[in-house]
Amino acid sequence: MYNSRKKPLEDVPMELTVIWSCSDENCKGWMRDNFVFSMVPVCPQCQSNMIKSERMLAAVVNTSPNQLKR
Repeated sequence: MYNSRKKPLEDVPMELTVIWSCSDENCKGWMRDNFVFSMVPVCPQCQSNMIKSERMLAAVVNTSPNQLKR
């Protein structure tokens, strides 16, 4: 039987987040700055250089011990 009462979706806080975007205009690769493993990352999809920028994204905390300390 289908239950028509669904839980309301939780409001996810959005914040301005530093990201790295691929410099190749044909590639849509990007990653959050707090999830990179080098000071200047290379695009994992096409191996092009990446450019630092910002986006409004859902707040995510990286608790990995491998995270770069800046």
